[in-house]
Parts: sequence; C-alpha cells; structure tokens
Amino acid sequence: MKIIELDLTGCEYAYDIHKRIQVAFEFPEWYGKNWDAFWDLLWSECDADKVIIKGEKSLPKELDKAIGIMHEILERNKQDRADYSPFDYEIIS
Repeated sequence: MKIIELDLTGCEYAYDIHKRIQVAFEFPEWYGKNWDAFWDLLWSECDADKVIIKGEKSLPKELDKAIGIMHEILERNKQDRADYSPFDYEIIS
C-alpha cells in the first residue's frame, strides 16, 4: 500500500499548499500549481492508495476555500477510482 503524507503545517498561501502537494506527490517541475493541474496529475500520475493530510487546523481562515477545493478533488478521485483502484484520504489534524 502506497501512502502519501501531505503536511500543510505553516502554509500561508494557496501557492504554499501547491508547493507541498508537488513535493509530497512527487509531481514534476512543470506542475501548474493550481487545482486543475492537481486534478490532472492526481488522476494520471498518482499511484497512491491513500493520502494522509496533516496540519489543516493550523492554516489561516483565508485558506478554507482552497482546502475545500482540495477535499472535493480528493473525494472525486476516490469516487472515480472506486471500481478499479481503491483510493482514500484521511485528515489527521
């Protein structure tokens, strides 16, 4: 089982979240650092079975929308892969 740990502790901007995503998911340098690019690479390049997200509670309120979008994308990936390649995510803190 491949697990990716995404630690968002200390992120101040949406760009910071995308930089952490790029590193944790080992996305290429050309990753666009936006939600469309995250979906595209999550769908096509990510072979993880599970993503563990840490540090959400430490983020400023201004990032609530960005975190909500990230959750929607992860949930969509979970639903789309349900029949052939199980995927899940867990929010630790």
